[in-house]
Amino acid sequence: MFEWTWDSVAAECTDFLGPAGYGFVQVSPPQEHVTGPQWWTDYQPVSYILTSKRGNEEQFQNMINACHAAGVKVIADTLFNHMAGSDSGTGTAGSTFTHYVYPGIYENQDFHHCGLEPGDDIVNYDNRVEVQTCELDNLADLATETDYVEGVLAAYGNHLLSLGVDGMRLDSAKHIAASNISNILGRLTAKPYVTQEVIWGAGEPIQPSEYVGNGDVMEFRYTSALLNAFSGGGIASLQNLDDLGWVPGSQANVFVANHDTERGGDSLNINSPSNTYITATIFSLAHPFGTPTVLSSYSFATFDDGAPNGGAGTCAGTGGAGGWLCQHRFVAISGMTGFRNEVGAAPMVDWVAPTAQQIAFGRGSAGFVAINNADGAWSATFATALPSGAYCDVISGASAAGVCTGTGFTVAGGSFAATVPARSAIAIHTGQMGTGSSSGGSGGGGGGGGGSSTVAVTFDETATTTFGEASTLRAEASSIYAHFPAAQNIFLVGSIPQLATWDPAAAIPLSAATYPVWAVTVDLPPNTSFQYKFIRIETDGSVVWESDPNRSATTSASGTQTITTTWR
Repeated sequence: MFEWTWDSVAAECTDFLGPAGYGFVQVSPPQEHVTGPQWWTDYQPVSYILTSKRGNEEQFQNMINACHAAGVKVIADTLFNHMAGSDSGTGTAGSTFTHYVYPGIYENQDFHHCGLEPGDDIVNYDNRVEVQTCELDNLADLATETDYVEGVLAAYGNHLLSLGVDGMRLDSAKHIAASNISNILGRLTAKPYVTQEVIWGAGEPIQPSEYVGNGDVMEFRYTSALLNAFSGGGIASLQNLDDLGWVPGSQANVFVANHDTERGGDSLNINSPSNTYITATIFSLAHPFGTPTVLSSYSFATFDDGAPNGGAGTCAGTGGAGGWLCQHRFVAISGMTGFRNEVGAAPMVDWVAPTAQQIAFGRGSAGFVAINNADGAWSATFATALPSGAYCDVISGASAAGVCTGTGFTVAGGSFAATVPARSAIAIHTGQMGTGSSSGGSGGGGGGGGGSSTVAVTFDETATTTFGEASTLRAEASSIYAHFPAAQNIFLVGSIPQLATWDPAAAIPLSAATYPVWAVTVDLPPNTSFQYKFIRIETDGSVVWESDPNRSATTSASGTQTITTTWR
């Protein structure tokens, strides 16, 4: 929950994370840091007082208690490598400092001074000593090999543990010798879950494998592999990830994107074309390799942009609001969280890949997923170890009182027929069983398949906007909206992949040819219930959502359908 305040995390644990089955919530660094609205100020520590932009120690404690009550454990982003990079200043709790002097905590001798000219920043990543004793972007590099510094860091870790923290993400772990991290962790009063940021570099002397003795390691090669595969390289290459020489899956912390890679262009992100960010996340939660982390973040226009709304996270239904994206609430992502919980450690079985961009596989007899990264629908009969019965597709909905809110499929005799929409996926598991008119036919060919045909749904939305031609341009590259003409325009988003899974950056543009009625026709799966809203793009590119609640509709069994609404 990147940059969320403690109060808003507490509420989200209760309202959504716990009920949805998320096991942990990772929060931003809780310690005092330099002041400023930018997100990276959280990563420049000033002291070990638990007062940050996110809240104070009491609020931090209350958040932990609330999350635990909801069945969610807490991972704190933790900074052992460095202190602030500023020459001097005052922190969020009022502590003053100068570079290398943090009164009552550290003095000059407690830092590395590697003597590089003109500064102490790392230059050569092929030099182990330089990487682990010089400065990362002028951040004062702690002498983590010394007994005193290790003791101070361990005391901070024990303070977090005393409040109930269950895990620690060790930021910049690559810049600390693995043995030094081991010494610090060895002084802790409990054994938390640990994940370490060790970015792999080809040919570099420091390797992620050095750190597995301390806990899990963030496997950045996985992130790069998903970027390449889903961007055209072929997702069929992702079958045997334990055979690639990476950190073993049992100790790999994997992710489609994190707060650094979504800004640096080193991964897929919410603005990636063709729904690849969502389908890659579906893959990450379905494949047995590693322990996956889901990033929940916010829209940003520049690299430095801090959290919207003063850091108070806000979500609406199955998406975000007020600048927050709330990816953890997307139907496909929360549905796949339940999938992963259900399949547990079950092995991957029944792998098929008829093309480089289409894969399907089971997880023992508990779950099955099919992912279509191609531009056309994929119809097939899939062999599965799932027991015979009626199942709900967790990508498009769930089971409500035994009835599917999205697409359904029927497994009989070890197979089922399905059509996987273009640039989307289907997933079923034994924890979400249900029937409905959308249920696909049994295996063996023909009949049904939960989306073997589509319904052409026309949306007619009456909305008055400022004068100008409608734009059909959407976000490209680093900004969410790359260009819009000097006019407001209406777009459509909704809860299913065909409606951009609530992602404004992938929203469907409506035509103003019959203004003030805006219109678009979208092919949707038949007999499918979904939620949707219209959004207006202002002349400055900002997004205005219709008023709550979300609109709801159900597609017909076949043919065409028209939905007529008025902006509210």
